[in-house]
Amino acid sequence: MSDKSPAEPPKSTDGDRPVPITGFERRFKHPVGLVILFFAEMWERFSYYGMRGLLKLYMVNYLFTHAREVYQGCSQANPPCNLAEGEPQLVLGWKFLQTLLPSSPAEQASVLYGLYTGLVYLTPFFGGILADKFLGQRKSVYIGGILMAIGHFVMAIESSFFLALILLILGNGFFKPNISTQVGNLYREGDPRRDGAFTIFYMGINLGAFLCSFVCGTLAAVFGWHYGFGAAGVGMVLGLLVYLAGQKHLAPDNVMKKKALAKTEGAAAPEAPQKITSEEWKRIGALIALFGLNIIFWAVYEQQGNSMQTWADEQTVWPKIFGWQIPSTWFQSFNPFIIFIFGIPLDMFWAWQAKRGKEPTSVSKMAIGCALLGLSFIVMVVGSRMIGEGKGSLFWPLACTFMLTIGELYLSPIGLSLVTKVAPRRLVSMMMGLWLGSSFLGNFVAGLIGVLYTRWSHESFFLLLTALGLVAAAGMWAFNKPLKKIIGNV
Repeated sequence: MSDKSPAEPPKSTDGDRPVPITGFERRFKHPVGLVILFFAEMWERFSYYGMRGLLKLYMVNYLFTHAREVYQGCSQANPPCNLAEGEPQLVLGWKFLQTLLPSSPAEQASVLYGLYTGLVYLTPFFGGILADKFLGQRKSVYIGGILMAIGHFVMAIESSFFLALILLILGNGFFKPNISTQVGNLYREGDPRRDGAFTIFYMGINLGAFLCSFVCGTLAAVFGWHYGFGAAGVGMVLGLLVYLAGQKHLAPDNVMKKKALAKTEGAAAPEAPQKITSEEWKRIGALIALFGLNIIFWAVYEQQGNSMQTWADEQTVWPKIFGWQIPSTWFQSFNPFIIFIFGIPLDMFWAWQAKRGKEPTSVSKMAIGCALLGLSFIVMVVGSRMIGEGKGSLFWPLACTFMLTIGELYLSPIGLSLVTKVAPRRLVSMMMGLWLGSSFLGNFVAGLIGVLYTRWSHESFFLLLTALGLVAAAGMWAFNKPLKKIIGNV
């Protein structure tokens, strides 16, 4: 990443850089605020992915089925495991929702999983608008973090399962778009370190996602589901504490800047709403076109926590460590592990390409990401043929996940960075929310697609995922030139 950074960080001009340059920044090329946001986001993602990794298994194996709480290789004859039974009739709202869902428990869990993970990405659009116009990004992060922490702890009450999900969905809407945009606020326009900063920030996301399955998944497997959900709640509280402790190192948000300006200039007439210029409309339209293709990417990618987790649970032979059976929930840690290992080397590879004038544009990188995602499921097509209805090696889900994760690195952090650079500055939180909102549709569609896993042959199902990934890649390649004209040299 140092290849992309100037020898000395750019000087502050006219308040363009709201945080003064420190010795830390001169040495490590990035402001201290990036470290604060890195760890705040790391703990928040620890909580989110820790809960998400348990969610489908919790529903299909326990909460809604009267089934036993059984993990890979766990049974009456092979403890330790919690063998309590779920009581679906006590879950508030379940009787009504059940009438709207398919009859199979696995299909019910797939649709609910897709709906929850989708809504988690829809509410940031509204959270971004509230932050831009009224609350500011910092206050929005506080509200979101508190709501999510409460939601994780409410998960311990089985009858309040859907209330917990609602709290998590609302909290994420306030938190997610406003923590990401604060990374961009640390750098002035044109600062070449911004892409590198988002790659580092993205590694924080995935460090949390990597650690959570070992903690939350293991606690759930050994002691019971609610210990896993409780650990996710503790992670969210730690994220809030880190964020509170590092306030002085963050850039002022939009509301803080307005208050400072009013203090300096005295009471002023209410600011007239600024009209969106034709140039800005073109940029917004270009981003929305990308958001549409982003939907397909996430619809395929999110099978990782849905049908791929089912494969890992039902058709994968997991090894034992000193006689202890590794739970299938550890599968969710492989994706963030690959991101954490390959994030910086890939950024260095792009810098090497840039020196030779061969670095792909942002949109081209995103197209490459979609292509890698689609091709990764060829591995599962072959695995399906070889394994059939039996159980097979860890190689199949891990090899597939490795490829789709490299595809994710080409698309997701690049998309985050692109939004902060292309969106009109006064609308950046709203546009970040819209970017995350495109993931809402992708995740919701992922739940619907996941239903086909139980209805089609596995080979046909994974061929469908391959085709969808490649169609999205072709769409991005086709839009590359016109989008480049609209966006310019960004």
